[in-house]
Amino acid sequence: MITIQAKKHDNFSVEFKFGFEGNLDAKDHEFVVNSWIFVPNSLDINPQTYGKDQFYRDIKSNVRLITPVYPLGELANRESLPFVNLRSALNRLVASPVAANVENYESQIKMFAAIVKSSLRDYSVGARKCVELGELARKVVVFVADVSKLMGEYRALYKILCAPALSDKLRNYFLFGDEFISHIIDVQSVRILKHIDSLDSPMLAEARRSLVALLMDEQAYKRVQGYETVELGAEAGNRGLVFRYGMLKKYIESDLYIKLNKKRDGFAIEQIYYSLAAGLAMIFATAVAWFAQLKYGNITGPLFVVLVVSYMLKDRIKDLMRYYFAHRLGNKYYDNKAEIRIHDNRVGQLREGVDFISETKTPAEVMDIRGRSSLMEAENQIFEEKILLYRKRVVIDSERLGAVSVYPVKGINEILRIHMNRFSQKMDNPEVPVDMLDEQGRVTTVRVQKIYYINMVMQLVDGSDVSYRRFRVVMTRNGILGIEKMQ
Repeated sequence: MITIQAKKHDNFSVEFKFGFEGNLDAKDHEFVVNSWIFVPNSLDINPQTYGKDQFYRDIKSNVRLITPVYPLGELANRESLPFVNLRSALNRLVASPVAANVENYESQIKMFAAIVKSSLRDYSVGARKCVELGELARKVVVFVADVSKLMGEYRALYKILCAPALSDKLRNYFLFGDEFISHIIDVQSVRILKHIDSLDSPMLAEARRSLVALLMDEQAYKRVQGYETVELGAEAGNRGLVFRYGMLKKYIESDLYIKLNKKRDGFAIEQIYYSLAAGLAMIFATAVAWFAQLKYGNITGPLFVVLVVSYMLKDRIKDLMRYYFAHRLGNKYYDNKAEIRIHDNRVGQLREGVDFISETKTPAEVMDIRGRSSLMEAENQIFEEKILLYRKRVVIDSERLGAVSVYPVKGINEILRIHMNRFSQKMDNPEVPVDMLDEQGRVTTVRVQKIYYINMVMQLVDGSDVSYRRFRVVMTRNGILGIEKMQ
């Protein structure tokens, strides 16, 4: 199964989160994602101005394991698997602080904190989707109770680390997890609180008080522990706090991220094809020289001219054959490939390729989903949209993937960011003046945003299951206004 989520990441980039969930009974589970990016001709994005290297510089891809899912209520139970694994790691560390036990202890801290983050986020999203106020109030009360129980159980484990043989460095790993989880509690609690305030209902007053009390308790705990907190008017301190949270996030989630060493794909085959091109060109030149010598004998004026022309044509033939083979190669192979490895265990492979293609080579169903208006169709006859096709193929060995962790692993996520600064370089001014008559019949000038649409159609292929998604990025020269899911 392939899932996809899209959002605006910042003013000049959009983010797509792909979930590749493998069949646990399959050895090699293959996924394919084909993305057609439709760019207005006026932006001057074409093969001459925007090459492959530029495209790959404008995308950033992170691959990570899908975080194991535990409902908040189950996770708060001290007998849940994450707590059992964490407690076991702490006890083994205290009994024997050797390198293997230190590594396992640190890994369990990271995994526990990552699971808590995912659980709190899912519960917060579910609570904010509640339509019935009574159900929302009940969910908030349960949230506060479960969070309090969870943090009580987690923080109680710290006493295990009080053994004199352990260093402050090892204790800090536990405190990093504690600080990170406390921050996530603040983030998700505030999101629920803002939702409650937007509803402005007296039915939610008690739930709101309990949520505020949880937040105040966490703030007081942070001050006691010496963790940094947001303060009004403390610009420098708050700036440092945001930086610290970013570092904590990278540290906690580092065990989930998978390093990819990308290499050029099809290099050996490409060299063979190029050698064939050179060989064919040489065969032509040799055949011409041999035929000319038979006809004209030893070195003569006509033979000299024929040999010069044959060598000129030989170079052209070689270049044409190289172009032909490269074109054929591009249809069959990808630009880059990378092995997906976790702790030196190969669990899959990823390949990617990008090319400009013509509308005639774009599948009819993709053009139908693109859905141009009649005006757009008329304009396209004169100024044709440019189409970028970005191809991705992911193969997961589910057997090996399941063996790399003590937790059930469903698959991998890829977080793909597309930076669109180059798309905005030749856009017009972000606002244009438009004259109109007001109610008194006077001419008034208003400023109107000059927007551009970048349409994206994505084909998701999982075996025989094929589905499509369409997104539309709305931009001005000042950046991205938003990304809309059209289908």
